[in-house]
Amino acid sequence: MGHPLIIGHRQFTIYNFQEMPKTNHYLIPLSLLTLTLILAACTRPTPDITFSVFGDPAEFAAYQQLVNTFHQQHPDITVQLEHIPSQSEYRQKLATRFASNTPPDVMLLNYRRFSAFAEAGVLEPLEPYLNDSNTLTAEQFFPLALDSFHFENQLWCIPQNISSLVVYYNQDLFDTAGLPYPSNDWTRDQFLTAARALTRDTDGDGQIDQYGASIQPNIFRLAPFLWQDGHQLVDNLQNPTRLTINQDTLQWFVDLQLKEQVVPSAVAEAAQPSENRFINGSIAMIFNSRRGVPTYRTIDSFNWDVAPLPSGPQKAGILHSDAYCLAANAENKTAAWTFIQFANSVEGQTIVAASGRTVPSLIAVAESPTFLDPHLPPANARIYIDTAPILGTVPTMAGWTAVEEFASKEIERAFYGQATVSEAIQTAEELTQQYFASP
Repeated sequence: MGHPLIIGHRQFTIYNFQEMPKTNHYLIPLSLLTLTLILAACTRPTPDITFSVFGDPAEFAAYQQLVNTFHQQHPDITVQLEHIPSQSEYRQKLATRFASNTPPDVMLLNYRRFSAFAEAGVLEPLEPYLNDSNTLTAEQFFPLALDSFHFENQLWCIPQNISSLVVYYNQDLFDTAGLPYPSNDWTRDQFLTAARALTRDTDGDGQIDQYGASIQPNIFRLAPFLWQDGHQLVDNLQNPTRLTINQDTLQWFVDLQLKEQVVPSAVAEAAQPSENRFINGSIAMIFNSRRGVPTYRTIDSFNWDVAPLPSGPQKAGILHSDAYCLAANAENKTAAWTFIQFANSVEGQTIVAASGRTVPSLIAVAESPTFLDPHLPPANARIYIDTAPILGTVPTMAGWTAVEEFASKEIERAFYGQATVSEAIQTAEELTQQYFASP
């Protein structure tokens, strides 16, 4: 029997590996069998496990070092590292490989994405493995990191990071404008005041050359501001039946572009992406997760640091977390679990943390000099740890990827003036309703 797997709004069919027909090896001609054996002898041995990741070159280098170190300590296990830079392409290829019963044995999945695979039965639950481990214990992890990978009362993956949405800012632009740097308890009003002052037409041609801020117009970026205002993304986080986007909060979010014009318009963004503008010094603040750090560390033309999200009536942030997951049809689960244990050990997480990309999910590594290195930016790195208690999560549900896609499209339309806020909310609710369970 096949099982439907929805990734975004696309449906794939997942088949039970055990039910696939077996080859009648005795029908293979002897000559062909001989040739196969000769070719096999001339090629590298089949890896014991395959390990698939996404990310930029700095991340890939870190995972390559992780695998190399693992090989040194476990020469009896061969790990083949597979890397796809684009996260969206990675998700699509992963879904396709699961549908064809050829997934990697171990893979990185975000907590917003794993439940679709878990519900389809193509992931191995890892709670029994963790309970029996002599290397890892649940108490070593930030609780929220582990909690975010629970689905249907089961732990499915072991988290490797606990990042959050923060504000990266150009200290030189703040200095030039005579503005104080963002504090750890700054407000949304203070953020907007700074963004206005830092949005400038530097050459007097009537066009904005320097923007005060940049934030992606999607539901994942909007969510923490909803929570700050006391609102929710859905009607019930544990058993969601519909999307609930507050109009006032979305209006504040949209006004950053439409009314205040402190963030790039659609035309400006198309002309030059905000990430590039921040790197070249023409955007003063950019909202991003820890993923931006390896790239920002290459900047040598200005100084930069990081601040928490500016707060509203309440303080809230949003979790960014990826985890190592195990395919249910992996042939060598013992070897795969051995690798996952090493990757999430203090030694393994220290290797990946050195890339700058992750906020380690192990409390001991997050508190270590590798992560809190005083010689490397951001100087305010502790803010990722200190704000962990206020991080919120999106619902864990199989259709959430599709909900995000449709809702974000409508938020983007409102952000760039192609729909009113009320129209965007109504359309988002209508398009996403099919992915929620009935009340």
